[in-house]
Amino acid sequence: MDGRHFAQFAAYNRWANARLYQAALALPDDVYRRSVGVFFGSLHGTLNHVLVADRIWLKRLTGAGEAPTRLDEILFDDLRALAEARAAEDQRIIEMIDDPDAAALAGMVDYATTSGKSFHQPRAEILSHVFNHQTHHRGQAHACLSILTGAEPPTLDLLAFQRGVTAPDLAALAAGR
Repeated sequence: MDGRHFAQFAAYNRWANARLYQAALALPDDVYRRSVGVFFGSLHGTLNHVLVADRIWLKRLTGAGEAPTRLDEILFDDLRALAEARAAEDQRIIEMIDDPDAAALAGMVDYATTSGKSFHQPRAEILSHVFNHQTHHRGQAHACLSILTGAEPPTLDLLAFQRGVTAPDLAALAAGR
């Protein structure tokens, strides 16, 4: 597996998040926060969790950035601030993936879980998990949008991304532009 595979997933991640957040930003605040029975309760809890997990993994992989200690931590109570942070984290992921060589992807990473258990794992396996985890919880967020609006949320399919379906600029959305 080479870096191009992960570069595509990093770009897809940014694209899918922009589409998801565009729909979330259109919701009234009380609807956005409504509990709908997903693992992290609400769209608000789910979107915060994905950012929490990404920050934890990027800290483990790069040694830089914040690493929350709880998987259910609410990093940002304000959706626009959360969207800005999401856009910045997506850019960090792209930059981390941008120029990995085969040796770096094959390299091992030592890390500890939030409960303190130590692991030694290949970087490529960790990256596969990071992108799979994002997709898993974006699926839950997508379901939240269906439940909350009664309408079909935007497609997040990888094929739509590969076929060139456009996505909004998440940083501009967060800034209200």
